[in-house]
Amino acid sequence: MPGLLRVLLVFALVALMVVFARPEPRHVTLGLLIVLPGEALRVWSAGYLLKTRELVTAGPYRYTRNPLYLGRLAIFTGLCVMTQLPYHAGWAVLLLGYAVFFGYYLPRKERVEPARLLELHGEAYARYRADVPALLPSWRPYRHASGQGWSSDRMLRNREHWMLTGLTAVTLFLYWRAYVG
Repeated sequence: MPGLLRVLLVFALVALMVVFARPEPRHVTLGLLIVLPGEALRVWSAGYLLKTRELVTAGPYRYTRNPLYLGRLAIFTGLCVMTQLPYHAGWAVLLLGYAVFFGYYLPRKERVEPARLLELHGEAYARYRADVPALLPSWRPYRHASGQGWSSDRMLRNREHWMLTGLTAVTLFLYWRAYVG
């Protein structure tokens, strides 16, 4: 599925969840407690990433090859908790989202991306891939991590500030609906 179409489908799903939400303050707060670490992980990750130009092995990439996806899963989980859809549909959306991610998207990515990265980065990527798990973080940091530091320029280039802005808007709207609407 092309990237733009995938992004549009995700935005449409979140919009539908927000429109049909029946939020309660305690659920919005509980969901926010799941969303915040997910977004913090994404901000941390985006400040290291320079897509397709260099092999990033510093910061959160020392523990997982896909910290942005791990953060996205936490955010998605938190949003499902926050929205409290009618008939417990949020749980069905969550399970369906996990099924698509773990059953299709991540396996496809793990089939396609390593060949491209191996061609670009050679043995350095092969060693990194062998030592660092795809998604669930290792307790042991990658021992050959680069010395690169976090960069706000990279975070902005990766447009993570837009995710932060969107999550803030959705959270405020859900709190407003929970208390007023």
